[in-house]
Amino acid sequence: MCGRFALSATPEEVLALFAYDERPNFPPRSNISPTDPIAVVTQEGTHRHFRLMRWGLLPGWLKEPEGFPVLFNARGETIATKPTFKSATRHRRCLIPADGFYEWATAGKVKIPHRIRKPDNTLFAMAGLWEPYAHANGSEIDTAAIVTTDANGLVSALHNRMPVIIREDQFSLWLESESHPLDEALKLIKPAPDDFFMMEPFDPRTGPISVEPKPPKPKKPEQQSLF
Repeated sequence: MCGRFALSATPEEVLALFAYDERPNFPPRSNISPTDPIAVVTQEGTHRHFRLMRWGLLPGWLKEPEGFPVLFNARGETIATKPTFKSATRHRRCLIPADGFYEWATAGKVKIPHRIRKPDNTLFAMAGLWEPYAHANGSEIDTAAIVTTDANGLVSALHNRMPVIIREDQFSLWLESESHPLDEALKLIKPAPDDFFMMEPFDPRTGPISVEPKPPKPKKPEQQSLF
């Protein structure tokens, strides 16, 4: 699962990695939530493009989006067969730039957010699917979901799912849906190596969290019996 992520890199850093045609300007964001607009990289022919899309895929066959679940994640094991994602998997795969995502650990009754990022704090690409949606009222919107897989050894301490990570040398295989067999792209759906990420207590709203254990309370002196 991935329900919060960050894209704090500069527009120049994102452009350098993903090599799209546009030159967009956008602010850093450390707490991106479902239904927010997100940066998405698509491919048309031999050109990559930067686009803003709603995080939460709406399938084209949907008649009324009100009350429909927010599909911000898509299970990689079933995207090629599930009607909601089948068309996008074959024709509209995308990359979603990020430099961190969040999961929560439970300590007693307290949930502690953890940021999961690369050790050098650089960008990475999450596998995505996108779908254009045309509402009955005439409005149109592009929507996207993050593809997930089983968690690796690191992330499994917090959650049993994680985003599918696409390496730079795999970008074309994932993006060029008309040029590569679907079976080859589906082979990319697997956990990232255990050493690809590190994690740290980090609140997406306020920053690093100290989780140092509290010192034990001093014991009360034992009363000596007078008898």
